[in-house]
Amino acid sequence: MRVFVDCDPGIDDAVALAYLAARPEVEIAGIGAVFGNNAVEVTADNALRLLELYGRPDVPVAVGASRPLVQEPRLAPHVHGANGLGDVELPEPARKPVAESAPELLVRLARENPGGLDVLAVGPLTNLAVALGLEPKLPSLVRKLVVMGGAVSVPGNVGPHAEANIVNDPESAETVLGAGFDLDLIALDVTMETVASPEWLAELAGTPGEKARLTSAFLDFYAGFYSKLFGVRQCAMHDPLAAAVLVDPHLVTGAFEAPLRVETTGTLTRGMTVADRRPQPSRDDRRPARIVTSVAEAEFLRRMLDALR
Repeated sequence: MRVFVDCDPGIDDAVALAYLAARPEVEIAGIGAVFGNNAVEVTADNALRLLELYGRPDVPVAVGASRPLVQEPRLAPHVHGANGLGDVELPEPARKPVAESAPELLVRLARENPGGLDVLAVGPLTNLAVALGLEPKLPSLVRKLVVMGGAVSVPGNVGPHAEANIVNDPESAETVLGAGFDLDLIALDVTMETVASPEWLAELAGTPGEKARLTSAFLDFYAGFYSKLFGVRQCAMHDPLAAAVLVDPHLVTGAFEAPLRVETTGTLTRGMTVADRRPQPSRDDRRPARIVTSVAEAEFLRRMLDALR
């Protein structure tokens, strides 16, 4: 399995990369960095550091969009720390990002092996929207796109209806979700129900090795933020769950299909992800996405812990 990861590391992005890097059958073909949890220069640098930590130092990292298509960027140091990794310092990376931009790298990899590349998108979707401008046939060149984003039937996490990755660039999200990819959406509907419990975090903290020690430190910061929401020291596993669904699709225990749209103009609903569940949902031919609603949580968390041992 060849995977291109578009991400904004980010604590949960880091854990998603750990999941992928631990799997010998997964070739991480490239990483595109985007603004989101921090500025794109920081997220690209974090990606390089994390690849060295998790044993994939040769994966190319490309710098992508520094801002959304229309609005000003909004970053999340209060969630992920000033450096994006819970204020945990990793060694300086030995490499620099490649000369290609993230959209250019994605398009080149997809063209080189049509139907042989999967894409995991766990940040704002600006890089993918730009890539579609470079190569409108991208949905037919990519085998599968898994997106972590949206809040379909539950409240948002940065507004009444808006999830962070989608609202950080609603125009790009609307473009990507309507482009015709074979698409799985991993939204807050399932990620907020799939949590690293205090017991799981304690088991990780007691696991020997540098990968486990540093990842535990990332997640300790993350759990501190989420403790205000959950009332206990635990955290949602947003991006790692999306990585797991891509690599281990049997983990999905519930889903439905519907065309997806993103509200771009509403005063109170900008960034809302709308699944049209009517029997005849649309006047156009927008390809339905699969919206995951439940997963085998215990197996996922076991696999995640195994990846960090």
